[in-house]
Amino acid sequence: MEMQDHEDAFQDESLTDAKGLAGESEKDSMLSSDPNKAEEDSISEKPSEVLPLSKSKSEKVKSANEKAKSEDNLVESDDVYADKSPEKSPETEISEEHMPGVSVAEESYVPVEMMTATSDETQQEIINLGLLSKADLVKMLEETLQNSALDEIRRDVEAIKVNFYKKHRLEIEMKRKKFVEDGGEAEGFEVPNDPLEEKLSGLLRKYRDLRLEFNRNQDDAKVDNLRMRQEIIEEIKELINSEESINKTFQEFRDLQNRWREIGAIPQQNVNDLWETYHHHVEKFYDYIKINKELRDLDLKKNLENKIQLCEKAELLLLEPNVVNAFANLQIYHEHWREIGPVPKEKRTEIWERFKEATSKINKKHQHFYQDLKDSQKKNLDSKILLSEKAEEIANESIDNHKDWVRRTNDILELQKVWKTIGFAPKKDNNRIYSRFRAACDKFFDRKRSFYAQNLHEQDTNLQLKLDLCLQAEAMKESNDWKKTTDDFILLQRKWKGVGPAPRKFSEQIWKRFRTACDSFFARKTEYFSTIDNTFEKNLEAKEALIKEIQNFKKTGNSNTDLEKLQAFQRNWTEIGFVPYDKKDELQQRYRDAINIQFDSLEVDEFRKSLLKFRNRIEAIMQKPNPEAKLRFERDKYMVKLQQLRTDIGVWENNIGFFANSASAEAMLKDFEVKIKEAKENIHLLEEKITIIDELNMD
Repeated sequence: MEMQDHEDAFQDESLTDAKGLAGESEKDSMLSSDPNKAEEDSISEKPSEVLPLSKSKSEKVKSANEKAKSEDNLVESDDVYADKSPEKSPETEISEEHMPGVSVAEESYVPVEMMTATSDETQQEIINLGLLSKADLVKMLEETLQNSALDEIRRDVEAIKVNFYKKHRLEIEMKRKKFVEDGGEAEGFEVPNDPLEEKLSGLLRKYRDLRLEFNRNQDDAKVDNLRMRQEIIEEIKELINSEESINKTFQEFRDLQNRWREIGAIPQQNVNDLWETYHHHVEKFYDYIKINKELRDLDLKKNLENKIQLCEKAELLLLEPNVVNAFANLQIYHEHWREIGPVPKEKRTEIWERFKEATSKINKKHQHFYQDLKDSQKKNLDSKILLSEKAEEIANESIDNHKDWVRRTNDILELQKVWKTIGFAPKKDNNRIYSRFRAACDKFFDRKRSFYAQNLHEQDTNLQLKLDLCLQAEAMKESNDWKKTTDDFILLQRKWKGVGPAPRKFSEQIWKRFRTACDSFFARKTEYFSTIDNTFEKNLEAKEALIKEIQNFKKTGNSNTDLEKLQAFQRNWTEIGFVPYDKKDELQQRYRDAINIQFDSLEVDEFRKSLLKFRNRIEAIMQKPNPEAKLRFERDKYMVKLQQLRTDIGVWENNIGFFANSASAEAMLKDFEVKIKEAKENIHLLEEKITIIDELNMD
């Protein structure tokens, strides 16, 4: 019965390894899949990130097989700079951040701290790579390759490379600025060769070769590990035939198990078969020694406790925000699960189902994460294709004047800004779509450079036109006719924009001269109007008081006296003067409401009341900008109405004559007469309104 229990326990454990964990084979395949490569790619494609460097002791729990695969990915990312043709510099490779017309001078620089372990591994030296020169970084990389273990320097190499090329790009940008300040064309700047950059590229190629050799050695080590594990299995088989005491045999078995655990990874294709063979012979050994039930139960209980701890750790991973880290830790827990022996039979299914459920949930989150990443990269690719097509359309467009070149240059620069906001495309498409977009931008700027090279005579003419505009601006800058001179300066500025480019060596100088004249006038204007703000505030108080006086006005009962008082209010309002601009409309509306209420309550005929309200409205128009145009519009409108009424009267009088002898048309004739009377009254009113407008225009 005891032997049967051992057999059931280990058969169930073997089933657990085969079904739930899928062995080291499943772990290795998951850890070396595209998502991890994408994570490694993000290191080399985003050099501006701050990378943590040397690994601590706790980080070395991953198997040698995982480490070799992730290091292979770094070698691939290093190839971006290590294996490049002579005419294609690292600046070109990474210049997606720095396209024509986009400055990098203000790009923030984030230093990286490098953690290098001392010989006794008890202290750490912090090196701020951002403070080192390019030569120091190259020397550091050379010493790192000579003195450090290859499996511990991946992040150090990446950090040195990132900081070197940050400095390299900044030096190139400074040289480009100096070139432009000396009168050169930004598009004509050529990146000089850098011996340090060439030496760094050689060291990176050396690192790649060393990594390849290291990985080959790792593969050889896996074959040796397989051989040693097979030898342990053979020794376990021999223990079954041993005639020594059970205690000694059992201790030898424990020693073999410890040796088994200490051996490293083996070739992936042998993982499942080897584990099945190992469990089979362990089962047979337990059957052979017939371990006593007390010791067996203690062993099973300890195994159960260990597996419960693994379940709890796996469940905590569900709360881990970083899905990639959670998935990597889960693989480690599966490896530990496999090393733990069987548990009591009654708990076997329960504990496995618990662990399997947590595993399933984490795997689903991991799959969803990379599916979302894949979908996002596909959308990014579609967006970049659209930008490339637009850039190609602009690059192939026929442009033959300065204005269109300026407009289209802004369009290209805007496309480049949008490009920077879009994330990476799928790895297989990322370089291809960037090359396409960059080629379109380069073609556009090459054509632009060629266009301006052929238009030097036109630029000389533009220089003369701009000199004339400078003379006009300097002649007007001392004027005190603020409104007219402001309009004249605005007109000059529009003309300036319409003139094409001047020769580059004079462009900045002539622009500063024109700008100085404009700024001088507008500074004087600002100073002048700042002194009259207090006057505006006083006018505001006076008009507020006048509105209250109008609202509180009590009529005397004498219409003529009351009318004269209201007209006096109107004259006072006009005489007070300007108020702050932001209060003008609201104050004017309150005044009109108050004065109209008083006019409506006067006991005068509607004709006279209408004229009073009209005069009040005209006075409001006079307070607004450009009143002459508004008054002309009002007069033209009334003239059209006046002409229409006169035409209508002629038609109605003709109709009266036509129906005069008809006995049945009496009602119709009366209607015509009423219309003619009302039209004549309206004509009289319109004529008075036109007279009021004409009087204001004469004034």
